[in-house]
Amino acid sequence: MDELVIAGRAYQSRLLVGTGKYKDFDETRAAIEASGAEIVTIAIRRTNIGQSAGEPNMLDVLPPSRYTILPNTAGCYTAEDAVRTLRLARELLDGHDLVKLEVLGDPKTLYPNVVETLHAAKTLIADGFKVMVYTSDDPIIAKQFEEMGCVAVMPLASLIGSGMGLLNPWNLQIIIEQAKIPVLVDAGVGTASDAAIAMELGCDGVLMNTAIAAARDPRLMAAAMRKAVQAGREAFLAGRMPRKLYGASPSSPTTGLIAASGQGG
Repeated sequence: MDELVIAGRAYQSRLLVGTGKYKDFDETRAAIEASGAEIVTIAIRRTNIGQSAGEPNMLDVLPPSRYTILPNTAGCYTAEDAVRTLRLARELLDGHDLVKLEVLGDPKTLYPNVVETLHAAKTLIADGFKVMVYTSDDPIIAKQFEEMGCVAVMPLASLIGSGMGLLNPWNLQIIIEQAKIPVLVDAGVGTASDAAIAMELGCDGVLMNTAIAAARDPRLMAAAMRKAVQAGREAFLAGRMPRKLYGASPSSPTTGLIAASGQGG
């Protein structure tokens, strides 16, 4: 089986999805079911998973018995805030230690602050967390996260929520080639072809939210993303044909052909 393995646990799906920006919990549930995702990320600062008594609880919609809940630090701009947020999530989820770390640089671009992210990752790893880290597409920084003990590195394809797709596949290729932990594209995917391209490059998975939630039909887009990730992975494993300017070698044999009428002895 071609499984995605993160922190020692195997998953059949290589598509990870977020839970924000849907119009209601029913739409959230329908889209995530259609995506086939097994790992679902939840912004602890924006979504109730038990910290607000009496309010609708996302865990009633997406039970931990069915999904691996991946708490994330969306909305955090300092290492201190990110660490505090994930410690709260661990308490709410009965010791759950697999988390998604993101520390943002500014509210306009949501570009990662890699300095603060490095500080937060170091603290969280020392505290026993298994950290999947959102970062820039800098291969040097990605390697640092791996060497300090992160369980997955998640470089952006383009800015969060932009839908611009993969803007720098060359950097992603370097990160993939040097990594010994899973590499998942996180942020910037806009449609199914973007997800397929990421997987064809050799990414181990894709994490997305806005591309599904902001689609005209989120459930249908989620189904498309599921197929795209699977197709991209299969294409990567199959190995594409070499690129060349033109096909000098015909695909059909040129010997042993029957001579045209009126020719030959």
